[in-house]
Amino acid sequence: MVRPILETEQKALEINLDEPIYGAFAEIGAGQEVARHFFQVGAAAGTIAKSMSAYDKIVSDDIYGPELLGKGRYVCESRLYKMLDHEYDLMEARLRVRHPDRTFFAFADTVAAINYTKTIKGDGWLGLRFQLKPDSGPNDLILHVRMLDQDNRLQQQAVGILGVNMVYGCYRYYQDPETLLKSLMDNLRGRVMIDMVRIVGPDFQWVDNRMICLWMVKNELSTVAIFGPDGNSMHAGEFLYKKSILIARGSYRPPTLVQEDMIQHSFAQFRNEPDVIPGNAYFLTEITLDNLTSDGALDERDFMDRAQLLCGLNQTVVISNCIKHKDLIGYFSDYKVQSIGLAMGVRKLQTIITETWTQNPDHILSAFGELFLKNVRFYVYPALDEQTGVILTSRTIEIPMAIRFLYEHLLENRNIVDIATYDPKTLRIHHKEILHMIQQGQTDWEKYVPEEVAHLIRLKRLFVR
Repeated sequence: MVRPILETEQKALEINLDEPIYGAFAEIGAGQEVARHFFQVGAAAGTIAKSMSAYDKIVSDDIYGPELLGKGRYVCESRLYKMLDHEYDLMEARLRVRHPDRTFFAFADTVAAINYTKTIKGDGWLGLRFQLKPDSGPNDLILHVRMLDQDNRLQQQAVGILGVNMVYGCYRYYQDPETLLKSLMDNLRGRVMIDMVRIVGPDFQWVDNRMICLWMVKNELSTVAIFGPDGNSMHAGEFLYKKSILIARGSYRPPTLVQEDMIQHSFAQFRNEPDVIPGNAYFLTEITLDNLTSDGALDERDFMDRAQLLCGLNQTVVISNCIKHKDLIGYFSDYKVQSIGLAMGVRKLQTIITETWTQNPDHILSAFGELFLKNVRFYVYPALDEQTGVILTSRTIEIPMAIRFLYEHLLENRNIVDIATYDPKTLRIHHKEILHMIQQGQTDWEKYVPEEVAHLIRLKRLFVR
């Protein structure tokens, strides 16, 4: 059944006419567009207990406290949570006795729209703390949005639509989180990118935020979503701001000893680079949507098997629809990441170099320039040519003569470096063979994967259908 997409005004009016729903709006920054929708459609007295904007930073600090965790930034996750805590607690303290049968909510946003010089592209944090029943604890829907309109007024308008979608979705689609996610983009396709969503609370204990991340990318809310070792959604702009990152793309189906070896040695090498502060370096594992659908339709259980193993290995995981590495690099560059490293096998590097050349015959230099930015370095893990017994490295693979001069330049400038330390015994391990052994009920596979991986696969019967 096709879900009808309602106009923003219709959604706002429907919420206003839903008598139990009652709450407060607090908006900082780019306009107060969310509350305006509820005021303009009529019957707002049935929904809005309070609407405010602490636009001045001194006033904002006096109400919500100074912003220390956000390092002086006001468009940040910690500011949003302070706003939600303050406004929702006031609702309960002031109105619960008089309105025992109402379901309270507090909506908050802190947004910076595009400026005149376009040095600020436009992004924001939006949150809704809400009850589904008067006697239950509140739930949280938290998200980060990147605005794509190139006009300040249009970006403010988009924030207003998104806020209404959040309130409507939480009260109308709470039983179907994937539909709730898709509804956030109603009347906004092409105007915003929602690259972090977190749903928690007593009514959503059954919802796994790792699945939320997958649905975000699958349903094109964003090209990138991130979750931490604890399975909770994360945002690059918060934990990676002015940090350095090393990313390893793979299938992790399952993670093998060769991947563990590459991760350990590439990250150690990355942290020792002169332009990287070891304490500010993070490692990320990446799975692409393309990889998740390589066998046909997207298998959510297969994704969760991989996610459980990576979380069990204490990894932070990126789900992306960035088929080209340059798109992934561009995403993280927007969040002021200092240095970006990409760890990969040597055959993958060979494919990237060849495809970049063949797909861009008329502008080779610009194509390579987009991929190998000044702050980007590829860390290359060797491979074994099992026919000849030769170890392949970045300096021994075959590169087309037409671009050999350019490739040599990348090696000379250390845009491409070999991972200096590795375990030769792991080079004969192939994850597809290990997966086949697991699915066939064999036992020898256990010696080819980390102990934690073997334990989780046995305990939870992962990859067994």
